[in-house]
Amino acid sequence: MENNYLINQSSSLLLVISISLIFSFLGIYYSKQFKGLSNYLTANRNIKSFSLTMSLVASALGAWILFGPASAATWGGIGAVIGYALGTAFPMIAFIFLGKKIRKEFSKGSTLIEFVKKKFGKSLFKLVLLMSIFYMFIFLCAELTAVAFLINYISGTELWITALVIMISTLIYTLYGGLRASIFTDNIQMIVILILLIISFNYILNFNADQFSLSFIEDKNPHLISSNYIPSYTAGLTFFIAVAATNLFHQGNWQRVYAAKNYETLKISLLVSFFIIVPIVFFMGFTGLVAISKDPQIIPDLGFFSLLLNENTKYLSLLIIILALALTISTIDTLINAISSLIVVDGKATFNLRNKTDYLKLSKYIIIGLSLIAFFVASKGFSILYLFLLADLFCCAFVLTIFYSFYDKKINEKNAYEAIVVGLLVGFLLFPSPDFSKSLLVGTLISKEFFGTFVTQSLLFLSFITATIVPILYLKLKKFLQG
Repeated sequence: MENNYLINQSSSLLLVISISLIFSFLGIYYSKQFKGLSNYLTANRNIKSFSLTMSLVASALGAWILFGPASAATWGGIGAVIGYALGTAFPMIAFIFLGKKIRKEFSKGSTLIEFVKKKFGKSLFKLVLLMSIFYMFIFLCAELTAVAFLINYISGTELWITALVIMISTLIYTLYGGLRASIFTDNIQMIVILILLIISFNYILNFNADQFSLSFIEDKNPHLISSNYIPSYTAGLTFFIAVAATNLFHQGNWQRVYAAKNYETLKISLLVSFFIIVPIVFFMGFTGLVAISKDPQIIPDLGFFSLLLNENTKYLSLLIIILALALTISTIDTLINAISSLIVVDGKATFNLRNKTDYLKLSKYIIIGLSLIAFFVASKGFSILYLFLLADLFCCAFVLTIFYSFYDKKINEKNAYEAIVVGLLVGFLLFPSPDFSKSLLVGTLISKEFFGTFVTQSLLFLSFITATIVPILYLKLKKFLQG
């Protein structure tokens, strides 16, 4: 692919501003008729199947799908593709059961944190709240950075310009209309996303008809689809665990669980969402397998684009920009409203400010502050992959203890706290350094010579799997010892 920009900067900027303003106008115009805190937090618990499905999928799929799955496939093989797809979609299945439980036992709630507070008390709930906000903030930075990089790659537009336009326009309608505005714009964005993905997939299949097959990959890179390729299994499990665990703590998902008109609506929407998400993420990952097999020198993150834009057509470049904007804005408005709702609902118990404090107004100030930091990160092009992985580790350590407690009433706050801390400590011991060459345990405290190749090459996988499983093993062991 040539280094020349595919479209000029003015065309790109006009498109970014136009699309952003259209969504901002639609969000404000629609949500004018829905006032009050209930609409802001849970859309008055009255969302029907189609809207809920479109919103769940739009919130789950961000600009990351244009880079992540294809990149992971180039080294993790078919296992990474499957793990990514199932990890992204699995929470939809989990919410069928968890959603039923939490809607029944806490029907007036609007966040997962409220349930944790009711179950465990004020100490552990603050830790879960902090972890949830940290993860969603990192996600916000990642989305903004990804779309800024993509538009810079296509048109040369400076990172800060794209980040600023998207951040301001999304803040305006989301802080005004809350969840109502987010779900409404998600519906429009998801229809746009589906249409553009179908067009993109069709072009990729036509442009690369001879190469888009398992036989071509097997001929060029047989290890990527081999059942004997160990990294395929470890990568698949790593992505499944990390993506599934983080999405279970995503307040945007819990808002939509509470926003459903009734449980049947929620169940249908979650099932349909699962079957929409899996093939989309799988296809995006498969493009990475084909791209690396077609050109071993390809930049992993650009696997999807190398197949789609190999004709250098301006039409397809414009299509990609619109697709990226729809994916990004649908995710960012979800994150903004999700963080805001946590502060509104759980702020009083967390900050313990004076009684007259307006937590809705406070949440908007905090969101604007976090958005400024996210804008700075995106405008400088900082890599936040390592922070993302760190947030994943926290979610892994929390996930089984918190959600297992939904069904085991004997788990108290002290035991849950201890289990999570033990899981985190074990996970941190194996968590890789920024260059992924060693960890605190492997290569620092103890020489790498004492560990096998599998351990030294699978540190991220081992840190995630131990952080996830150890807390439950600890709870089981403590229960056994206590008789």
